[in-house]
Amino acid sequence: MRRIPVAQPLLGANEREKVLSALDAGAISGAFGEWIGRFEREFAAYCDCAHGVAVSSGTAALHVALAALEIGPGDEVLVSTLTNMATFFAVHYTGATPLPIDIEPDTLNLDPRLLEGKVTERTKAIVVVHLFGHPVDMDPVLSVARKHGLFVVEDCAEAHGAQYRGKRVGGLGHIGCFSFYANKVITTGEGGMCTTDDPVLAERMRSLKSLAFGGENKFMHAGIGFNYRMTNLQAAIGCAQLEKISAILEMKREIAGEYNRLLGGCPDLLLPVEKDYARNIYWMYHIVLRGRASGGRTDLMARLAEDGIETRETFIPYTLQQHLPLPEGVGPADCPEAGKVAFSGFYLPSGPEIDRGDIAFVADRLLHAIDSVSL
Repeated sequence: MRRIPVAQPLLGANEREKVLSALDAGAISGAFGEWIGRFEREFAAYCDCAHGVAVSSGTAALHVALAALEIGPGDEVLVSTLTNMATFFAVHYTGATPLPIDIEPDTLNLDPRLLEGKVTERTKAIVVVHLFGHPVDMDPVLSVARKHGLFVVEDCAEAHGAQYRGKRVGGLGHIGCFSFYANKVITTGEGGMCTTDDPVLAERMRSLKSLAFGGENKFMHAGIGFNYRMTNLQAAIGCAQLEKISAILEMKREIAGEYNRLLGGCPDLLLPVEKDYARNIYWMYHIVLRGRASGGRTDLMARLAEDGIETRETFIPYTLQQHLPLPEGVGPADCPEAGKVAFSGFYLPSGPEIDRGDIAFVADRLLHAIDSVSL
């Protein structure tokens, strides 16, 4: 049966060659090897940042970033409620309290207009999430941050290469945090990166991610650190992937353009947007059902699966999580826009190598399914 995956990495001979060179050199750990430093430098330069710190995952990147900013118990961090829960977990790891912020109804990103009213004397940072590849509207976010002396951390796990007013994400706040999981724009299998222009923060993150080893005496530790090192093998893959990132991004934008053309006339779908300040890289082609199809996600996804079309549900917002602690006074009704998306949104296949025939097939089966469930 025809099978169209929701995403898959674009790997080839270059990745194999670089990994084998690391193996031949015996450089397989995260403690040494030429590829780690090279990947850090090249990825930071791609993001127009001075420093890159490679880590073991996107979650680790967020944790290291917050720890380097000395976020801790008693602090509050404002976070977009609609995200992979790793964003919230990282705040919890520090002992701080995450405060969920509702989303814009079109970009599905954090709504900057809500920030000012959420700032308290305990607020220390804002974590923005460039969801599905569309950058957050950063000017008003940075304005609130400057007014109240807050740190800004960018969760760029889904937005490698996305641009805000011509500048790539990752260097818009104090620290950018990236993931290189297998379904990301570029991958190292598992892995992450912190980017910053601040040399002090870069050195602090570099120490924290590697057990905070001492200087003159390695085992006289400088503090409580973490073992969040990326391996040299992973970094070798990352260097190979970075060489093709521009081509991958063009593929992703072409795929989104084709879906937009085929699905743009359907009133029952909210399609991805691209604001005038943004260059969306469409990490995943995410749609939201509305109108007559709004309650039919389960049925629609099942019908698509019968046709060999893999899909995936939207993240469940923090305010609707059943087993995670909500701050005092915060409840499910506090983020209504995210609530509308939680159980009506999902991804269509958009891996970089999907061809136009498969895109047309997906669009046709989706429109047919919508008509069927809406009768």
